[in-house]
Amino acid sequence: MNIAIKTAEDIEKMRIACRLAAEVLDMIDAHVNVGVTTEELDQICHDYIVNEQHAIPAPLNYRGFPKSICTSVNHQICHGIPGNKQLKSGDIVNIDITVIKDGYHGDTSKMFCVGDVSPHARRLIEITRQCLFLGIEQVRPGAHFGDIGHAIQKHAESNRYSVVREFCGHGIGKKFHEEPHVMHYGKRGEGAEMKPGMIFTIEPMINLGKRHMKVLPDGWTAVTKDRSLSAQWEHTILVTEIGYDILTLRPEEL
Repeated sequence: MNIAIKTAEDIEKMRIACRLAAEVLDMIDAHVNVGVTTEELDQICHDYIVNEQHAIPAPLNYRGFPKSICTSVNHQICHGIPGNKQLKSGDIVNIDITVIKDGYHGDTSKMFCVGDVSPHARRLIEITRQCLFLGIEQVRPGAHFGDIGHAIQKHAESNRYSVVREFCGHGIGKKFHEEPHVMHYGKRGEGAEMKPGMIFTIEPMINLGKRHMKVLPDGWTAVTKDRSLSAQWEHTILVTEIGYDILTLRPEEL
């Protein structure tokens, strides 16, 4: 496995791209309301990235993906394609943003609640957020990538949720997806060793029901087979000399 160690220049440019991605999530928050379509959210994000940030929405035309963001609603796990269906009260939606600035990618996602969301959906969202940060807390030089997956899996399953295994976090930089694959399940001490200068995403997908998924005929949208709710959070992480730095951290999370 050839995991890139980023230079100081790489890291500085990644900081900028990641900050921009986080800013898109902050911006779109006020627009995620009952009655809005995911197509409208996509257009707002696209215009902001292109016209305000003077950057590029990475998903657009990536391997044929037709939109600038991913919007995954309720039982959709990831890679949901924005469309003309209106959001309704009680929906939960993951908005996944990847911005390219000066050739570098920043990648992050957040869960949003629409209107009056049920307690069990809010709990799934919160436990998934906790899974993300428990995974992040494993990041430091000398740790192994299996440590991340172990922490996430243990917390999810102890709360009687399941971890989607078909998708994972990934290295990121000048390319959207690089080595390593960052699994959200696994055993402590397994996998490659983390070293300062590595940058990758952690993005657990946690289901209320069973972990099994399928991809819809559009070739992109992954959904839970049992139609149970699914939640996801994502950050881009830098391994530092003493631990980690969350490059996509938003002010609300400080």
